[in-house]
Amino acid sequence: MGITRMASAAAALALAATTAVACGGGTSGGGPKELVYWASNQGTSLDHDRRVLQPELDKFTRRTGIKVRLEVIGWPDLLNRILAATTSGQGPDVLNIGNTWSASLQATGALLPFDDAALGKVGGRDRFLGPCLAATGAQGKPPAAIPLYGQAYGLYYNKKLFREAGIDRPPATWNELIETGRKLTRPDKGQWGLTLQAGQVTENAHHAAILGAQHGARFFDGGGRPTLASDPAANAIKQYLDLMQVHKIVNPSNAEYTDTAKSLKDLADGRAAMFMNQASAGSFQAVGMNMEDLGVAPIPMPDPFPPGGRRVNSFVAGINLAVFKNTDNLDGALEFVKFMTSTEEQVLLNKTYGSLPTVKDAYADPAFQSEDVKVFQSVLSGTAEPMPQVPQESQFETLVGTAMKSMFADVASGRSVDVTQIKAKLAQADQQLAAGS
Repeated sequence: MGITRMASAAAALALAATTAVACGGGTSGGGPKELVYWASNQGTSLDHDRRVLQPELDKFTRRTGIKVRLEVIGWPDLLNRILAATTSGQGPDVLNIGNTWSASLQATGALLPFDDAALGKVGGRDRFLGPCLAATGAQGKPPAAIPLYGQAYGLYYNKKLFREAGIDRPPATWNELIETGRKLTRPDKGQWGLTLQAGQVTENAHHAAILGAQHGARFFDGGGRPTLASDPAANAIKQYLDLMQVHKIVNPSNAEYTDTAKSLKDLADGRAAMFMNQASAGSFQAVGMNMEDLGVAPIPMPDPFPPGGRRVNSFVAGINLAVFKNTDNLDGALEFVKFMTSTEEQVLLNKTYGSLPTVKDAYADPAFQSEDVKVFQSVLSGTAEPMPQVPQESQFETLVGTAMKSMFADVASGRSVDVTQIKAKLAQADQQLAAGS
């Protein structure tokens, strides 16, 4: 999910996974004819989300007689609010969770398991894209949530800069990415081949996961034990660092970029030619991007693949819809989940937010027939892999992403970072994860 996560929240999530009991929401003043819904911030503001969602909730009320009390919660507060609800039992009936949190929150025991019976009440497993459903909890257990909004990473590029450089297509392989980036890097003009959010912890961890899969890395073994300090993982992180360190197609100042908007603005203003991210059209419009100059392609893959490498160029990003197990209106909550994931609502909401439907039928709508959407749909359905579905996933992101932030700072200062150093930092992360398990 495309959010910046606080380290303190990640640590709290790990603690909750080991101490919480199966409590949840649903009381909160609600009754059989009322539900409480916590929605995450998907639009340009919390008020924008309320304007988008309230008419749909009113529609649900007219159809079912069940009133829905909405609270939209910003990302800086959402995880801590959820954790407080899992431990106190005072929370909503239905809530949004970032899909990378699924296994961690599942481990608290507070969320309703979507076994075959519960899945049947919301339309059945086969309605959903397989990779989206795979990002709903630990493997081998019933999903802890249902996919609501889908996202995937892509390579955005400035068509104007490409035309001016005589480049007629986006790179398809990693070597082509480097070659194209070199052609488009003109430090004398303040122009770089690629912009990175190298100072953002979550973003770094996402790229470690994507490139790690391409190298064949597995960050946790089948028993959920951390195995970060592998050669494939170290090589993948080195590959990412080398965009700045060796190939010099990234401005060293990007080591301080913690805000997605800065990279979006670089692409819009022509200070960078490419950006690997999951941003929506609205995000680009907000920074003044000429949308006719914006192109998108899948993130390049290696050619040839390293031994054991997997055809992955995104993690399965997005938002899931969960139900607290102790809701006093279980039937109403499941009816609401069914409504929000209906084809009608999937088309309307994902069209509005610029995200991707998680149900297959919604892609028949003309809104999802553009070439750009087809790129993301193809990635999400065919070459995306969930982040590690383990209770320690948030700690994994924090530890790896923070280590990479530190390494980028070294590179920007002129200090080299080699595979041995990377592997040593990953070994430290392994120890910290093992100590907290």
